[in-house]
Amino acid sequence: MTYRILILGASYGSLFGTKLLMAGQSVSLVCTRATADLIEREGTRVRFPVKGRETPIEVASRTLPGALSALTPDEADPRAYDLVVLGMQEAHYGSRGVRELMRRIARARKPCLAIMNMPPLPYLTRIPGLATWPLRACYAEAGVWEGFDPALVTLASPDPQAFRPADSPKNVLQVGLPTNFKAARFEAEAPTALLRELEASIEAARLSSGEEQIEIPVKLKVHDSVFVPLAKWPMLIAGNYRCIRPNGMITIRDAVHGNLDQSRNIYEWVSRLCFELGARTEDLVPFDKYAKAAETLVKPSSAARALFGGAEHIERVDSLVHRVARQQGLHCSELHEIVDLIDERLGRNRSSPERPFIAPAAVPA
Repeated sequence: MTYRILILGASYGSLFGTKLLMAGQSVSLVCTRATADLIEREGTRVRFPVKGRETPIEVASRTLPGALSALTPDEADPRAYDLVVLGMQEAHYGSRGVRELMRRIARARKPCLAIMNMPPLPYLTRIPGLATWPLRACYAEAGVWEGFDPALVTLASPDPQAFRPADSPKNVLQVGLPTNFKAARFEAEAPTALLRELEASIEAARLSSGEEQIEIPVKLKVHDSVFVPLAKWPMLIAGNYRCIRPNGMITIRDAVHGNLDQSRNIYEWVSRLCFELGARTEDLVPFDKYAKAAETLVKPSSAARALFGGAEHIERVDSLVHRVARQQGLHCSELHEIVDLIDERLGRNRSSPERPFIAPAAVPA
């Protein structure tokens, strides 16, 4: 069955969108006017590393069986879609046009799959015993999540890493780490069935190249546990946010492998927090597996790049984990230092005389 899927965010969203297009789905990307016009003219191009091949394979949307369109937030009518995918970084949802679209999505009661590092507030209400009101301070604009039914909101861990190659147009994306989107099921049965259909169709899809049928990595995996997407939390705290140093930034690889014992301790502390919330061992990723993957992450995280680029807002998963830990009676001095460091740097960015707002990168990394 062909579904109509609205994806907010044409950068990271084009990665998931390409997998849907390969599976024959109908995809609409929400982005700026200039990017929408570019995609309408030329489509998207996403480059995937494929095992056994020396160079990435470029997948052009115009060669795929699905239908692609692009439009601005003001033009999007969520009532016309079966599923909404939230593929922007958290601070973008409060921007003009997108904020109003979020209200229309909530009113339309459409199922929403977030592929974000920062979990939507309605999703967090699905975690038993977690008080979400104190967590609102971690969000750039918590009000955008009001009106959403938690039963219709779920989260996929944005494990695949991607970036826009230097000097490339905005319809081009390069996948750096071709892992899978690990999604929790919806509380509601009907949208969960839709999600599992998409999982199966993406798994079965192949890229036709002459007589060859090529399996392209990055799949959608749907899990029953609400805690599976939280497997990203230990990775973010041990790697992504530790890219941020007082006087600059380092790569994720260096943040993890510069002091492997310290990274392991932080990673396992955040894992313990997830266990306290209700996660099982099989919901999370062992540190050694993450450390191996981090060897390939040779760029600073998107949070670090945005912060040192002058951004006034970045995704604050560090602050979120810190506040959730306080509810559980847990404390980590290294995490406390990270939160203080980012608070100080954001304060400096916001008080700069020039105050150029630089939006955070739209590609989780």
